[in-house]
Amino acid sequence: MSTILLIIHLMVAMALVALVLLQRSEGGALGMGGGGGGLMSGRGAGNALTRATAVAAALFFATSLALVVIASRSGSGGSILDRVAPAPVGQPQAPVVPAPLGSGLDLTGKPKESAPATGEKAPATPAAPAVPSVPRAQ
Repeated sequence: MSTILLIIHLMVAMALVALVLLQRSEGGALGMGGGGGGLMSGRGAGNALTRATAVAAALFFATSLALVVIASRSGSGGSILDRVAPAPVGQPQAPVVPAPLGSGLDLTGKPKESAPATGEKAPATPAAPAVPSVPRAQ
């Protein structure tokens, strides 16, 4: 029932927009709005469009109210935000901040594993690369 009423509501809304756009502008703003000729005479067209617009507006309000009544009786009630599951409440986790390089800590903040027990030495840190000197122009 609500689907049929919704389709009728949409058709009435489109008809209402079309009827409002067909009406002649009262102020003649920007030089638009009706000329001497047309479908009907000026007074007859104005009365017919005004009445048709009033009927379409009344139907629009009636279908709007009917849709509200049907929606309230459907039993779902409430907002869609009420149906969203809340976030689990628990211990907030501290953000993980990576340790600075060379601090002996891995990315999780735990100490790095020591050198292998096989007697091998850990690789030495490489020396800073040498920067070639560039002769200056005098």
